[in-house]
Amino acid sequence: MKKAFSLIVVFLAITTIAFAQKGVIKFTKESHDFGKVPQGTPVTFTFEFTNTGTDPVVISNAQPSCGCTTPDWTKSAVLPGQKGFVKATYNAAAMGSFNKNVTVTSNAERASIPLTLTGEVTAKEAQSTAAASPAAPAADKNKKKGTK
Repeated sequence: MKKAFSLIVVFLAITTIAFAQKGVIKFTKESHDFGKVPQGTPVTFTFEFTNTGTDPVVISNAQPSCGCTTPDWTKSAVLPGQKGFVKATYNAAAMGSFNKNVTVTSNAERASIPLTLTGEVTAKEAQSTAAASPAAPAADKNKKKGTK
């Protein structure tokens, strides 16, 4: 009888602890598309979040998927109702499309959250040529009709 009672008490204690709300990280957005990025130009985006839970949230790590991405984050505890950030800088050295992740680890209810950066690194020449080409048709409009 004592064993059954003890088991019930332990079960209730574990259930109560499991359902107690922790800190909850709510990001305004979990992915960002940089679009076209000139090669060799680092780009940065700051992911902002709010702690919508009842306990403080502490980010213990923000791990990038490769060495070309450098994260920074709020190092102090984010109290309930307060805001924090995870800033990610992508190097943009290699040409082509990119899809990089920064995995945020914390003591929040959702302990691991992947944040995504996407875009396309283009040659600097292609960027300047693309910017100059819309001006060319405007010059053609100034031509007089019927002249050769």
